[in-house]
Amino acid sequence: MIPSSIEFSILVPAFLAGMLVLSTHVPLGQEVLSRGIIFIDLAIAQIAGLGVIAAHSFGWETHGWEVQITAGGAALLGSVLFNFTEKRWPDIQEAIIGIVFVLAACGGLLLLSNNPHGGEYLQDLLVGQILWVDYSTLIQVAILYTLVLVIWFGMKNNLARSGFYLLFAITVTASVQLVGIYLVFASLIIPALITRRITGYKRLLSAYGIGAASYAIALLISSHWDLPTGAVIVWMLAVMGLVLWPFLEIFTKPSS
Repeated sequence: MIPSSIEFSILVPAFLAGMLVLSTHVPLGQEVLSRGIIFIDLAIAQIAGLGVIAAHSFGWETHGWEVQITAGGAALLGSVLFNFTEKRWPDIQEAIIGIVFVLAACGGLLLLSNNPHGGEYLQDLLVGQILWVDYSTLIQVAILYTLVLVIWFGMKNNLARSGFYLLFAITVTASVQLVGIYLVFASLIIPALITRRITGYKRLLSAYGIGAASYAIALLISSHWDLPTGAVIVWMLAVMGLVLWPFLEIFTKPSS
């Protein structure tokens, strides 16, 4: 549980972690939404999580290089699979994504079944431990995300389908370990969905603004009322979407 007297020395790194996640997840989420493969992020996040659990089962350190390789390798294999199935069976791609997600989730439960701390570890993986990130981790993720953004905005039109999947897998692998599976999905889809009728750079800026406000408000609420931070952020993103959606629909409605 989170102490009500939490200090800004903890809130600030958590907020920065959220901003890092949003920096890549907003543009990638818009692409996922336009491709109509909404649950691919959840599936790849769960696959990456399965890799983390597998590495943990071998007794490797949570932030060790073995874990990063295992999680990243699992996510990359998942992206290769989804790239293949989209080419081969595009009409059932969503069903395949759903099946793979369930298999990865159940695989994680099986690996943790004999672990006395399995429930706690699984909860951390799902909702994240955003309050306990440190600046050294943030710097590493910032470097990775900078490369991702340079490639995305500089080479987006030249990226093949496989290139998108690989870039997506690398990004999600890092963010799952930073904020958890649920926040990865919420950060990718909710801002993209809320701003779907806005065009051009205004959509990107609006999504960033909505995401940043949601993270900031949720961090303050969770610290004040001693609530699980990741879960509060997910709910705040959804509430912000419900509140702002009608206004965005009005403002973006073409004049007759």
